[in-house]
Amino acid sequence: MVLDERRWLPAKAICAALFVASLASTAQTPPSPITTAQPAIGSTLPVPPPTPEALGDSLMAHRRYQAAIEAYKQGPTDSAVLWNKMGIAYQMMFNLQDALRCYKSSLRLDPKSVNVLNNLGTIYDSMKQYKLSVKMYRKALKIDPKSALVLKNLGTDLLAQHQYKKGWEVYKDALAIDPQIFDRNNGPRIENPASVQDRGAMNFYMAKGCVRAGKNERAVEYLRMAINEGFTNAKKVAADQEFAGLRGVPAFDQLLAEQKTQ
Repeated sequence: MVLDERRWLPAKAICAALFVASLASTAQTPPSPITTAQPAIGSTLPVPPPTPEALGDSLMAHRRYQAAIEAYKQGPTDSAVLWNKMGIAYQMMFNLQDALRCYKSSLRLDPKSVNVLNNLGTIYDSMKQYKLSVKMYRKALKIDPKSALVLKNLGTDLLAQHQYKKGWEVYKDALAIDPQIFDRNNGPRIENPASVQDRGAMNFYMAKGCVRAGKNERAVEYLRMAINEGFTNAKKVAADQEFAGLRGVPAFDQLLAEQKTQ
């Protein structure tokens, strides 16, 4: 699953992930040219202390999650943004109960937050409460039907429930909105708790998605994991017309050749 807070954390190299979304920051405009008088060289101006949110964000960037939570707690208690960020911090420490509590507090303050609904979905996924996770993703999509992130997480959820056809259809919807959705790796991610076989299925369909997006090298990586996890084999992959576009790609040909010798 994807948390989409690109300022904070590098991606983790995991095969099937659920992405958590944070509330987007407002865009900053370039500073205007200075027209007022400047202080003399050598003079100093007092630097205001960082806000609790800014301090928390900085601590999150250094993966100091507990310290970030303490910083966020110093901010206003009626801020949906801060409750959501505390939820992310707890989730990154695998404290699902406190993450759930924070996300619910955020949602009470902002009931139409697509990001928080998505994040609640990832929590329920981690708890294997798939009916509730699907409910959260569906609610989010009613508010924003074009959220490729939520669609991707919903597709991953359906695949984990062995609803492969439905999951693949949702993946295709996500790709139609954002062809690069499978290549967005900058945000914090929570590993999907699915079995090895289920992860193989996810990787197989993510490979198909990457082919559609023109990410051939990435598609081969996912296929290799799907084969290693026992979901498919080289013979089936070679016969699947969805992967016809990979023929002639050196990494793909090498993968098939390696499997024949095993």
